[in-house]
Amino acid sequence: MNLPSASPPTRPPISAGQFTITAGIAAAIVSAFKFTEFNPLLLAAPGSLKAMAEFALGFFPPDLSFTFLATTLKPAFETIQLATAGTALAILLGFPLSLMATSTFHLHGSLFEGDPIVSKSQKFLFATPYWISRLMLNTMRSIPELIWALLFVRMAGLGPAAGILGIGVAYAGILGKVFAEIMEGADTRPALALRATGATRPQAVLYGILPASFRTLLSYTLYRWECGMRAAAILGFVGAGGLGQQIEISMRMFEHHRTATLIIELFLLVALSDAISSHLRKKFT
Repeated sequence: MNLPSASPPTRPPISAGQFTITAGIAAAIVSAFKFTEFNPLLLAAPGSLKAMAEFALGFFPPDLSFTFLATTLKPAFETIQLATAGTALAILLGFPLSLMATSTFHLHGSLFEGDPIVSKSQKFLFATPYWISRLMLNTMRSIPELIWALLFVRMAGLGPAAGILGIGVAYAGILGKVFAEIMEGADTRPALALRATGATRPQAVLYGILPASFRTLLSYTLYRWECGMRAAAILGFVGAGGLGQQIEISMRMFEHHRTATLIIELFLLVALSDAISSHLRKKFT
């Protein structure tokens, strides 16, 4: 007996709205390349290839002498300190702001069920922390860490303090926004169960939302710590110390062999931070 073969499901047709959005995104990308006059063919020009080859060959072989490597240990350790202290400061600033910037904790949602009815003026008052925290997070992350570091150099002078403050303030805006979005998307059923037993909203958030979001929060925090390694190297160009400052000095003195060594060390630091992050994720989750 021959059974009729099942026909594959038909793909739903694209709606007019989806087509308009897709066409708009494509047009924006094409216009961006056109407006900036980006021409990748220039990279393949004979003169460009020759110039890049000569510049790249200047980095080989790297300076692996014991004397120079010994002088890079302190800047490498300083880079780790900059990233770690900056990320810690970002957590201290960003996490409290993220709790206030989570809309389901302040504006609306199932966590408010069972609360007494309040007036519009009281609702506006309860929502004030949300809007203030959102404004602060937008301000922090709208200014790159390099610009923040330049501002803090004027206040605190050259050195690691400006780099730590630059990373801490800029990353606080990023961490706070992402943390708030993670908690907004968390499963609210444990929190609702706690609310049904008489728990307050802060207790429901503390014992129902945060444990469910912890793994994602930790993963993104560790990722930001890895990014802090690269940011610390960039901030070295404005006098924040670390490997970045040594790279800037070596390039200014046209000591490309030493620059190559410093870049390799920076790569090893990022790889080490990735390995540490993976280990911590396994231990804590």
